[in-house]
Amino acid sequence: MLLLSEILVSVLILIGCFFLFSGSLGMLRFPDIYNRLHAATKSATLGVIGVLLGSFIYFLAIEGIMSGKLLIGIIFVTLTAPVSAHMIGRSAYLTHIPLSRNSIHNALHSDVEKKQAKEKKRG
Repeated sequence: MLLLSEILVSVLILIGCFFLFSGSLGMLRFPDIYNRLHAATKSATLGVIGVLLGSFIYFLAIEGIMSGKLLIGIIFVTLTAPVSAHMIGRSAYLTHIPLSRNSIHNALHSDVEKKQAKEKKRG
């Protein structure tokens, strides 16, 4: 049972490290802030969850300690990272930071125009 727990912990931490590395690589390689946010949030969130889950299983199975802080950390990262990335991306768009030249679809353009038209009608 101990060997199985150690293998599971090792696999989870390796998966987490892979996602963290790929997110970091995406931050360096992607052309604009919107694509970089994608890499930073999804990969980093999965990476942090993998490492924290591996740590949780390590403490539970090997050390015999139930760590609620690790579970709260997983929940906190899962809830806050996508929301914060959305807000950063939206504020970048509203401050006219340009898309990459290779971007072919702007899904936020029509929503922003509708919102600005409503605000003009209100006065």
